[in-house]
Amino acid sequence: MAKPRVYVETTIPSFYHDERKSPDIVARREWTRQWWTIAEQRFEMVTSPAVLDELTGGPEERRSIWLELVRALPLLPVESAIAEIVNAYIQHKVMPADPSGDALHLALASYHKCDFLVTWNCQHLANANKFGHIRRVNTMLGLFVPALVTPLELLGVSNESESEGSGD
Repeated sequence: MAKPRVYVETTIPSFYHDERKSPDIVARREWTRQWWTIAEQRFEMVTSPAVLDELTGGPEERRSIWLELVRALPLLPVESAIAEIVNAYIQHKVMPADPSGDALHLALASYHKCDFLVTWNCQHLANANKFGHIRRVNTMLGLFVPALVTPLELLGVSNESESEGSGD
């Protein structure tokens, strides 16, 4: 059985290495690290040139550690159709009008049929209030609809072979 494909968005390496001390940041960092330790066994993890570009554009002192975390992940190609999808998301007000941001991540994960898009961006991506709109627009465009989740939500996901003997 194939592993579910997970698109790793920019906020994941950012929170993995976040050093701020506020309780919500500390919790997100720890959940991200816990998920990362099991993710490779449970998921086919991928990312994109868009994520690498965003990480490269971050603070100089953080870039190398962020990029190191995702270095081994396969990159999804940015096909020409992706730009049309991004424009549709912006036109239908699914995402803000920044074509290199959230709309691009969603377009890549949708176009490449990722089962999950994992992110800590709960305003524009992992937002239950927006998911119906995203699903409608993706359906209209004939696109796959990835689940938009946080690492915390994926901590409980295991493949069937692991859960068969657990008594759950």
